[in-house]
Amino acid sequence: MAEIILKVENLNVKLGKEEIIKDLSFEVKKGDILTILGPNGAGKTVLLKTLLGILPYQGEIKWRKEVKIGYVPQRLPFIKDSPMSIEDFFRLKGISTKEETKKALNSVGFEENSAFFQKGEIGNLSSGQFQRILVVWALIGNPNVLLFDEPTTGIDIGGEETIYGLLAKLKKERDLTILLVTHDLSVVYKFSNYVICLNKCPICQGFPKEVLNTETLQKIYGEEVKFYEHHKH
Repeated sequence: MAEIILKVENLNVKLGKEEIIKDLSFEVKKGDILTILGPNGAGKTVLLKTLLGILPYQGEIKWRKEVKIGYVPQRLPFIKDSPMSIEDFFRLKGISTKEETKKALNSVGFEENSAFFQKGEIGNLSSGQFQRILVVWALIGNPNVLLFDEPTTGIDIGGEETIYGLLAKLKKERDLTILLVTHDLSVVYKFSNYVICLNKCPICQGFPKEVLNTETLQKIYGEEVKFYEHHKH
């Protein structure tokens, strides 16, 4: 049996007087790709930040000892719009040599242009390129768990495929466990082995094919939703 990496019991999170997450319990096993699904304001980003120890909470969050976590946030506008070079950005994480930067860039498919990307300014990157740079940033230090918040925010369809393809490749190469926040149902089917449907209260959790149906999705999103299952070709 796969070992449990994370156990969450009766998690409650309040910001001010507002309850953001109520009575959430779940487990993550080694090698899982867990997707957290829900509408805007459902508490998905708050959940990731709570798991990282950034926000106060009630209940229990138990990470396995020696777990190393990488985090890819949703947006970093102050970085994205800055004149900082990629090389300088990596220095903030303790990568000091060109060789290390090049190696990090190569790991997410920047081989051909790694010299350009080292010197290039972050502000000149496309959304898809910037997202991949954030993935590299999260992987520095060789984490075994990756928390990924809305990987496709502001990225075109071509870029989305690249990001999810990249995650699948990295999971395989590095034996990663991944917790992923997304709105995209097709990604859940294509990519995840477990899903938590959240709208402040947990709506459902389990294997995507077992728990995602029209009724569940209407509970999550509160409106008529077109339900479709993504079939692998």
